[in-house]
Amino acid sequence: MDEKKINNKIMRIIVGDITERNTDAIVNAANNYLKHGGGVAGAIVRKGGYIIQEESDRIGFVPTGSAAITSAGSLKTKYVIHAVGPKWGEGDEENKLKSAVLSSLRKAEEYQLKSISFPAISSGIYGCPKSMVAKILVTTVAEYLKSQSTSLETIEFCLFDEETYRYFKQEFDKI
Repeated sequence: MDEKKINNKIMRIIVGDITERNTDAIVNAANNYLKHGGGVAGAIVRKGGYIIQEESDRIGFVPTGSAAITSAGSLKTKYVIHAVGPKWGEGDEENKLKSAVLSSLRKAEEYQLKSISFPAISSGIYGCPKSMVAKILVTTVAEYLKSQSTSLETIEFCLFDEETYRYFKQEFDKI
């Protein structure tokens, strides 16, 4: 685990299971239709319960680069923010990924949340390079914390494996 303070707020990177995080919200790397079958999304619904999928079905379509919010069922967290990142090769991936992160942060702000945990959005089955994902996520969050006041006190990246953690640590150390 590594932490930095930016404007008296904590930015953290850890290796772990995002479904076990006790933050106010966790971010799900979602698809446009919020069908939570595999990867992070599948794990969230398996652990949190089908209510998350039912609420997602009521939301319906979410454009790439946007986010939606549901309850968290029986997870430790209160909310799941479903961020739709880009698929590698569709074009403009960096801007779409940055937009997904900012949309998630705005959604957390709207609900006056104090803490949020992000996975490495788009780096799994969506195929975006982990190095690019780490750079976009870390720099976007750091800029967000530097540029405005926010209800968020802790923003963390909960990473699934050591390889992904190393990419995030490289970017984290540049801040």
